[in-house]
Amino acid sequence: MIAAERKRFPWGAGILLLLATVAAVAAGAVISFSRNDAWYATLDKPALTPPDFVFSLVWPVLFVLMAAGALMVLERAGNFERALSPLGIYYTMLAANAFWSLAFLGMQDVALALGAIAALLLLIIAMMQDFARYSRTAALIQIPYLIWVSFATYLNLSILALNSDG
Repeated sequence: MIAAERKRFPWGAGILLLLATVAAVAAGAVISFSRNDAWYATLDKPALTPPDFVFSLVWPVLFVLMAAGALMVLERAGNFERALSPLGIYYTMLAANAFWSLAFLGMQDVALALGAIAALLLLIIAMMQDFARYSRTAALIQIPYLIWVSFATYLNLSILALNSDG
């Protein structure tokens, strides 16, 4: 009788996943720190806009939860190929997240950013559904991210409405 092969964590895929997450964090940070603060300061913002420091507290926690969920899926799947769908959505979601920063803060295009964040919301929902096929916990720990991006969508839409020329 052949002994059951012990399942090993796919370290290479896990490291690449973490590096991609760090790259998305870094891209957002570079864009955020290099943004034109004078432009952002002149925007009319809704009453529920939190102070700037809140964003720098919330985002690191959310990225840790995102990566933790993706790693849980990878571990449960056993290799990248078996988790291609949820991790493909994860990588696409990371790119959409970074693109929102570029559109809103880098390009100062609030309307384009609204489109990007709407796509991001859909990607988060799809990612959570796909994560749940592998790990319910991996999906559930994305709820704070979904809530935060929903709130950010409200902020983006409100800023667009408050600053439109029409």
